[in-house]
Amino acid sequence: MTIAIIDMGTNTFNLLVANTSGYVIHESKLPVKLGQGGFKQGRLTNQAMQRAFGAIDKHISTARRLGATKFFAFATSAVRDASNREFFTNEVKSKFNIDVEIIDGKREAELIWKGVNAAVKLGNSPTLVVDIGGGSNETIIANEREIFWLQSFNLGVTRIAEQFPISDPIKPEEQNTIEGFMLETIKPLLTTASRFDLQKLAGSSGAFDSFRKILASKNIIDTTDRPWAEIPVSEYIELHKFFVTSTHNQRLALPGLDPIRVDLIVPASIFVNILVQKLHIKKIIQSDYALKEGFYEELSTRGKC
Repeated sequence: MTIAIIDMGTNTFNLLVANTSGYVIHESKLPVKLGQGGFKQGRLTNQAMQRAFGAIDKHISTARRLGATKFFAFATSAVRDASNREFFTNEVKSKFNIDVEIIDGKREAELIWKGVNAAVKLGNSPTLVVDIGGGSNETIIANEREIFWLQSFNLGVTRIAEQFPISDPIKPEEQNTIEGFMLETIKPLLTTASRFDLQKLAGSSGAFDSFRKILASKNIIDTTDRPWAEIPVSEYIELHKFFVTSTHNQRLALPGLDPIRVDLIVPASIFVNILVQKLHIKKIIQSDYALKEGFYEELSTRGKC
């Protein structure tokens, strides 16, 4: 049997099509910006929902063309925080006959850990696993066998961009305000992390994918088909300095940076830099795998797919 998993994120909708015998057939993503314009009013806008329906239609068409007969769909931060979330999921059911499971931050973090671990194999030492989304950032302290601690923070890049002014380029005082807000918010993480010898950060999703593509385009790291890559900390720090001093057009001209992330990479990198500096991270690993791969791993392990 062939299954399809749709991860309805705040910025992008991700699709995974796989065979139950244990191999992935197809992966793709579509920009949706589901959370755009909705965080302040606490609801999904009509325009955003229409973009979502269009992306779902395309993903379903792709999956069915590849033979998918069973669908799983998950919605995360933008939907779970929206007052009209039931209207959205009911519309998806009505239009596409697909049930959408709205997952909380804990469940999202668990699936991300399973996905990252499938790509990277975290080993025995505790690692900080991070996923930077549009609405929330999931943080997990874990090794390859177990989760020691996890928490979801409403610090996603779209949410931050709508909450705080960000000039072009960002002004030092704007950066300081965002950093202060992030530091105050992640106090539980910093307190817990002090009990572990965290030297490695494993990051999934857009920002970390961008770091990898940019460095590969510069021939600083190799281009491989491997589902993970090491991002040298010193090279990341240089990228961060560029992100917070550059204009939109300068970032747009940077090879490897997806146009949808040209502005959102700024708050994303501010968050990563805080973690690197405050936790004295020595190694950064990028993971191609995240939520959808984590759910597929879970299904495969339990023999339910």
